[in-house]
Amino acid sequence: MANERSTLLMLLIFCFIIVHEVEIYSGHHLIVAAIDCPSKCSNRCSKSGRHKMCMRACKTCCQRCYCVPAGTAGNEDVCPCYANMTTHGGRHKCP
Repeated sequence: MANERSTLLMLLIFCFIIVHEVEIYSGHHLIVAAIDCPSKCSNRCSKSGRHKMCMRACKTCCQRCYCVPAGTAGNEDVCPCYANMTTHGGRHKCP
């Protein structure tokens, strides 16, 4: 009897985790469809001296964070993920 309860409890926890993961995955799919990374990054990198490098970094950040701050610089408080992403060397990754 106790063994059946523990099995049922584990199954219930497993189902909860699966449902939670599906909700997270579904939510990201909706966000990805709503943002146009190339156009957002084109605007963000429009004044950059190294446009191609800026675009490559910005697109990577946009795809991972699902947002790009408005303007050509600053405004990173709008997108904390974008602002906090760093390179392997510890420098800011996102332009």
